[in-house]
Amino acid sequence: MTVGSTLLIVKPDGVRRGLVGEVLRRVEAKGLRIVEMRMMTIDRPLAEEHYGEHREKPFFGELVDFITSGPVVVARLQGEEAIDVWRTMIGPTDPATAPPGTIRGDLGLIITENIVHGSDSSDSADRELKLFFG
Repeated sequence: MTVGSTLLIVKPDGVRRGLVGEVLRRVEAKGLRIVEMRMMTIDRPLAEEHYGEHREKPFFGELVDFITSGPVVVARLQGEEAIDVWRTMIGPTDPATAPPGTIRGDLGLIITENIVHGSDSSDSADRELKLFFG
């Protein structure tokens, strides 16, 4: 087991729907530690850099528009196998296919508004954490 860090973002739909506390409760109950956290509104240049790997995909504009549409909560999570644990807690991208017990399965409504983001690899986590926390 290795202690690692990963990025959590409660997206604008999660903030709008008042789900920040529920997401953070689940994180802490699982045993991950929140070592840095803040609420912010992501500007367009940061959003475009964050989603850079999707730049050539047809949904890139929609991703950027959505993540910049309102406040988000960003946090650095730390714990044993933090990336894999957080990704498992989140569930698949599409809430319609996400299993009960996952954040997206329990709280998500549609694929384009799926409550949370989590880094999908250690390289992504390093890159994303630098973007949001320096």
